[in-house]
Amino acid sequence: MKRTFLFLTLLMTSLTATFGQVLTRGTVSGLVATSAGKPLEFTTMMLLKATDSTMAKGSISDAAGKFAFENVGAGRYMVVAQQIGYRKTYSAPFVVDEAHPAIELPALAMPDESKNLSEVNVVAKKPFIEQQVDRTVVNVENSIVASGNTALEVLEKAPGVTIDRQNDQIQLKGKSGVIVYIDGKQTYLSQQEVSNLLKNTPSDNIATIEIITNPGSKYDAAGNSGIINIKMKKNKNFGTNGTFTLGTGYGWFNNLSGGRDDLPKFNTSLNLNHRDSKVNLFGNYSYVNRESAQSNEINRVIPFNGTKTYFEQKSYRPNHFVGHSYKAGLDYFISQKSTVGVLVNGFSNNWESDGLNNTLILDENRQVVSRPTTQTYFKNPLTNWTGNLNYKYDFDGKGREWTADADYVRYTGTNLSNLSTTYLNNENVVTQPRQDVRNTMPSTINIMAFKTDYVHPLKNGSKLEAGLKSSFVNADNNTIFDTLQQESRQWLFDASRSNHFKYDENINAAYVNFAGKLGKKLKVQAGLRAEHTRSVGNSITLSQRVERSYLNVFPTLFLSQPLDSTNVLNLSFSRRIDRPDYQNLNPFVYYLDPYTYQQGNPFLRPQYTNSIELTHVYKDAFTTTLGFSRTTDFINRETPRQIPERNITYVTPENLGYMDNINLNVSFPVMVAKWWRMQNNVSGYYQHYQTFYSGVPYEVKLLAYNLYTSNNFTLSKTLSAELSGWYNSASQYGFYQAQPMGGFTVGVQKKVLDGKGSLKLNINDPFWLNQFRGRAVVQDINFYVGSRWESRRIMLNFTYRFGNQNVKAARQRSSATSAEQGRVGGNN
Repeated sequence: MKRTFLFLTLLMTSLTATFGQVLTRGTVSGLVATSAGKPLEFTTMMLLKATDSTMAKGSISDAAGKFAFENVGAGRYMVVAQQIGYRKTYSAPFVVDEAHPAIELPALAMPDESKNLSEVNVVAKKPFIEQQVDRTVVNVENSIVASGNTALEVLEKAPGVTIDRQNDQIQLKGKSGVIVYIDGKQTYLSQQEVSNLLKNTPSDNIATIEIITNPGSKYDAAGNSGIINIKMKKNKNFGTNGTFTLGTGYGWFNNLSGGRDDLPKFNTSLNLNHRDSKVNLFGNYSYVNRESAQSNEINRVIPFNGTKTYFEQKSYRPNHFVGHSYKAGLDYFISQKSTVGVLVNGFSNNWESDGLNNTLILDENRQVVSRPTTQTYFKNPLTNWTGNLNYKYDFDGKGREWTADADYVRYTGTNLSNLSTTYLNNENVVTQPRQDVRNTMPSTINIMAFKTDYVHPLKNGSKLEAGLKSSFVNADNNTIFDTLQQESRQWLFDASRSNHFKYDENINAAYVNFAGKLGKKLKVQAGLRAEHTRSVGNSITLSQRVERSYLNVFPTLFLSQPLDSTNVLNLSFSRRIDRPDYQNLNPFVYYLDPYTYQQGNPFLRPQYTNSIELTHVYKDAFTTTLGFSRTTDFINRETPRQIPERNITYVTPENLGYMDNINLNVSFPVMVAKWWRMQNNVSGYYQHYQTFYSGVPYEVKLLAYNLYTSNNFTLSKTLSAELSGWYNSASQYGFYQAQPMGGFTVGVQKKVLDGKGSLKLNINDPFWLNQFRGRAVVQDINFYVGSRWESRRIMLNFTYRFGNQNVKAARQRSSATSAEQGRVGGNN
């Protein structure tokens, strides 16, 4: 603890020395309490200029109800206090000048008032982690430590979220099957593709990340552990504005030869918005060019015929990514009641990797018998184009409205891979001809969808919602393998490893949802969603055709009971489904080297999850959630298998029995000092797996936890700093027992150009602590996997905002293709 305080002291001392001393100004302090005189803690306090009511400073009262504003310039001000359950309260105007440098205000008494959350307009700066009644919000925008990172790295800092870097899986409270939305639209990508997309999405393009563990019936039923909605930055009355961002940085990575590789990065983006009485035009463009790297270590033991063979593999893959993403849209206000909109967005990404795999094959006496070396080259260009046409009709301005969305989505990609393996003995003598194979995997995915929703307000603030949705998916994937004939140097088509796979799916859904009150205080939301699915998976090469048709019903229930003015109790229940990713159904074989590969499974079934959560919220700041879920037929995406007679180990997705999950999450803020605000989150979960592996019972019971803390330091009016850290305990990913992981990030921010610009410098994982280490031991499977990536780097970002920064944002909406895109699938 002493070291932590010493580090913070040194950090702030250096920052002050760098940017200069703070000018002496006035202070304003006081006390906020209830009408009965009880101090109110964690109340939002704002210092307003008395002339135009614009905010000069923001603060939060401490546990004793005290608040203070420091470094206040000369002028005439007033203070306003806001808190849920109490009426907004203003102080009398006062003056700060040379004769009155320290103002002690009379106590502000806040009378009780019942008010909905949506009616409170909080304009003070939000904390990095914000716990709301039904979701957790990560406020990425304006965060220093988030600047210059990727979306995946920011998501990794979110409470309850863990990233399995080895298998590119996102888990929420120990459960996989997370559905990722971007601006309310599902990505339609597989877990691997979503992970790759987020790896290459700059965090400076993101406003907030919402984590919803129990979505209502209005949402698609997909996602057993919930929804993560990433909201990209948008601009706010009439006029034109924009934001320009420019960033650069460097990462460091130790390669196989023991040297160090420098990995430069560059990113830039432009966000524009124009609004008048009839039209709202908006658009953005971003460009990313970054080099990164990853290394893997795989040690395994393969028993066969009473002997054992040992494999020791090390691989190093430097990567180069170039990405362009864009969005353009228009909202046309036909009348006060009607609005029509069109939206086009997409990306064009290219990822390349040129790597090396070194393998030692040893006999049972641990003597080297072979040293195969595989040179690898991968190229994965992926493009996406999404078009959305939407309409909204407001019947009476009182909440009765009808909306409709029509979408068309197209993904095209061509995964290319070349593998060249040389076989040497312990004396580095070639023992067999070199093996050269290449693999081309062109893929096209087309998605069409339509959805319509109707909202009808009832008496006493209640409302009834209903909607329909229909989606059509067509995926065409062709895996083409060629082998190089060493004598003729001609490429020969390898039919045994090639496969042409097509997948068609149609989902028709309908839902009804009621939200209102039972009695004076109890709020209730109950819904029912029905989804009929018909799918056909056709492996043309293998003459395998799998057809499925099934109807499911998904109920949801939410109850919210205020216990008093400061305590609220929420209870929720939902049933959800996870359909297999399109690529996981494809029985293609993806090779890492001749002894290691990944294979799809056309016989995968959907998994189903029933979840219940109890949440207690204290003063809209302290949140405690206890949850239980059971997943049946759960999909384990990395089930290890072996062919011992050929020394081959591979992974494939399989349905495995059931999994129980009990989780406890606690989120709470701490005001350490007036200039130091801390947000903390502790998540613990107990998992129970029970299934069969090769006909033999397999059971796992595991208790795990993760910790997150974010520290915000206000050093002056224009200078601030952040220090955040996270830790994940040992955990279980299917058959993999993962060792603990963690890291921390430190950053500083300087506002420039009269507040229109900002410079953000952050250092991510400076001691290179973040890595994955895991082991799988089950029956004949016994191997260790270690993975490192380029998480250690320094980034500098400059942001400039121009134009009218009060232009209203474009309408937030969920398109018709909000569930299918999360399953597009990639061959990564």
